[in-house]
Amino acid sequence: MNDDRPPPLRPAPFPASPFMARALDLARAAGEAGEVPVGAVVVKDGAIIGEGANAPRATKDPTAHAEIVALRAAARALGNDRLEGCDLWVTLEPCAMCAGAIAHARIARLYYGASDAKGGGVEHGARVFAHPTCHHRPDVAGGIGAGEAGDLLRDFFAVRR
Repeated sequence: MNDDRPPPLRPAPFPASPFMARALDLARAAGEAGEVPVGAVVVKDGAIIGEGANAPRATKDPTAHAEIVALRAAARALGNDRLEGCDLWVTLEPCAMCAGAIAHARIARLYYGASDAKGGGVEHGARVFAHPTCHHRPDVAGGIGAGEAGDLLRDFFAVRR
C-alpha cells in the first residue's frame, strides 16, 4: 500500500446532519461579517462543545480559521488539549494548518462539506493525514453539505472578483 495516499473518504453517514447545519449557519455569519464563509463545530457524545466561524480579519489573527476557533473552544470546554472521542464538522476541506491541529487534538472523525482543490490539506495539497510523520489520523468523510457550502463560497467570491 502506498502511504503517500490520503486516507479514504468515506460516504456520509447520513444525508443530513444538525451539526453540519450549524456549521453552515456559522459559515453564513462569517460571510455576512466579510470573512470567508467557513464554519465548524466540535461534537462529543452528540452535543456541540465548541464552534467557530472564520475570523482572521476581525481578530487580526491569521490562525483564526473556523476549525481552530472551534478546537480552541472545545479544548476550553473539556479542560484538555486532547479532544479524543470528538468529531469535527466543517463546511470546507481543512487546510494544512487546520489538518495539523486536528491531528494534534486527536479528533476521532472529520466530516467536511466542500472540497478545496486550491487550499485543502486533506484530500488535496499537503494531504497531512497521509504523511508517515502524522501521529494521528481521524476517520474522514467529505462531501457532506458540499452543495450548500460550495454555493456560500462561490457567492462570496463572485461579489469580490
